[in-house]
Formats: sequence, C-alpha cells, structure tokens
Amino acid sequence: MDVRKIVIIVEDVQVSRTALQWALHNLLRYGDLVTLLHVFPNLRSRTSNKLRLLRLKGFQLALSFQDLCNNFPNTKTEIVVTEGDQDGGKIAEMVRQIGASTLVVGLHDHSFIYKMAMAHNSIASNLNCKVVAIKQPTPLTTTTTRKRTISLPNSSTNMDLSQIEIAALSVPEINPPKIPYQVCPDPSAIIWRKGRSRSWTRRD
Repeated sequence: MDVRKIVIIVEDVQVSRTALQWALHNLLRYGDLVTLLHVFPNLRSRTSNKLRLLRLKGFQLALSFQDLCNNFPNTKTEIVVTEGDQDGGKIAEMVRQIGASTLVVGLHDHSFIYKMAMAHNSIASNLNCKVVAIKQPTPLTTTTTRKRTISLPNSSTNMDLSQIEIAALSVPEINPPKIPYQVCPDPSAIIWRKGRSRSWTRRD
C-alpha cells in the first residue's frame, strides 16, 4: 500500500482544529503521513527577535495539533513551520514540495483559499492535489460531503470552488474507557484476628 501524504494547515482558529479532527476520523488510514504545516506572515520591519518569536509561536501551535494526532495510535506526523505570504503562494509551494495527495484546510472568512481562487482558475491544479475544506459545524450543518459555490465575504463575487469538497465534522461515537476497580467482599465474610492470639474467628 502506497503511503499517502496528507497536509493539514495549522492556524490559530477553531475550525483549523476541527479540520484536523475530521481528517483523523474520516480520512486517515494506517501508514499515512500527516504533515502539520504552519506559515507565519512576512514582516516588513522584521528583526531577528520578531522572526524567532513568530517561528516559536508557530511551532508551539503545531505541537498542540500534534497532541490531537497522538490520540490516534500509529499516526505518523511531522511539523513544518515556515515564513511566507498569506495568499496561499507559500502553501502551494510547500504542498507541491512535500508531494501531498490531499490538503485539508479549515474554511473561515480570511482563509487563503478565497485569495487563491481569485488568482487561479483551478485551485486543485495549482496545488497538484485534492483539496478538502472543512467548515465549522453548526446545528443546521449535515455530515454529508457536498460541493457548492462560495461567496466572498464583503463581496458580491461568487467563486466556483467545485473542486473543493466542503465537509462537516463527522466523529464516530467512542465509548468511554472502563475504569478498573476492586469489588469489596461481603463484610460478613471478613475474617478478623483478635490481639496476638493465633486463633481465628469468623464475624457473623
């Protein structure tokens, strides 16, 4: 079985964590490699200290995502933290470099997917892989994977993102772990020893 490389975009928003959970429950299979990719923004007036701080914060954020992966046995993960633009160019470059088969991203108002869709006719072709965009579930959200047209926030422009699968979180029910405990014996069956005597009596 070929090893699939799945890239998860790491962002400090809840829907990004939701996307990771969706992938772990619905997409991941034994032997797959999960790459947690975080791209922190370029700074015009950057210093080495600011750059180091952004890289550290990005790595710590990715580690929190890795903790979610560790709850799934035999999950292989790697972390990639790099600097780049927020329009998706750096993400596309890294996804192609990794050789990903699937990109999973949490869809929110400021997602790079919108900007990339305006710049490229085919997002999937630009990334050279399948793209799965996950929306944060709402009470009215179904668990059925579907394709649709998405409207840009604060814009009348509609973009056809038919090559992107918009899916809701579907997490199977997991029974709570059983807590081991010791059954206490019947108090009437306990043998008591009195003093230093070697005689034994049964308590009735």
